Amino acid sequence: LVAMVASAVAIGVYGFNYGIDFSGGTEIQVQFNQQVPTSRVRAFAENIGSKNASVQALQETNEFLIRVENKQGLSEKETNTMINEMISGVTASLAKEFPQEEPAVRRVDSVGPQVGSELKRNSILAAFYSLLMILIYIGLRFDYKYAPGAVISLFHDAMITLGVFAVTGHEVNIQTMAAILTIIGYSLNDTIVTYDRIRENIHVYRDENFRFVVNRSINDVLSRTILTSLTTLLAVAAMYFLAGGVIKDFAFTLGIGVIVGTYSSIYIASPLVMVADQIMSKKATA
Repeated sequence: LVAMVASAVAIGVYGFNYGIDFSGGTEIQVQFNQQVPTSRVRAFAENIGSKNASVQALQETNEFLIRVENKQGLSEKETNTMINEMISGVTASLAKEFPQEEPAVRRVDSVGPQVGSELKRNSILAAFYSLLMILIYIGLRFDYKYAPGAVISLFHDAMITLGVFAVTGHEVNIQTMAAILTIIGYSLNDTIVTYDRIRENIHVYRDENFRFVVNRSINDVLSRTILTSLTTLLAVAAMYFLAGGVIKDFAFTLGIGVIVGTYSSIYIASPLVMVADQIMSKKATA
């Protein structure tokens, strides 16, 4: 609860650094053949005529992300024409401003504000519907006392990850949301393995109370959980340190999610099943 409240406060205070997918605009990734000061690239972005242009330096590389707002025309065709002219103008200006550094445009992404808002809304709906379907699935496969614990732990995983993004200022984009949905699936797998063992041990330890069964089940799958998480983290670390761009951001999100998802399956999902069992037992006796 403390972690989730802290994440909610962080999101409210700092907000998200939305990427081009959600905020709209044009993002140009430029690579130079030698080190260029960020201040020089930022001055260039201001001189090309875009008031709200922003520049982000990619760590330990000679690459920069230049984001500029799209100009809106009277029609979609006119808007697209203006965007293409703006991109061509920026590319030509780069060659004139940095002749010694030989700038090369690696990637150009352009998203309209309406499309960005739609993508943001669809991403939120995707996360909501996935949690809803998981709630129904767990309730049908196990018992309805298992479902709330699974969904709350998955919501916790997503909330903590987004809280870290708000504090660190990492860009939130489509890849981030895809990684969060991946985290939900990964954490759910761990939770289901634990739930399966609880259900098996209920029949094995019939003379023991439910608390003992849950504790024994967690210990039974603990080594499997730790080994699986460590193996996954090795792959995620390789992507983070050896890859770049969107792959690195995707790996950053997964790294947070694997750590958070592992402990939530043990310390949140299963104990909440005990709470639900106590509530249902009291209702049955009443």
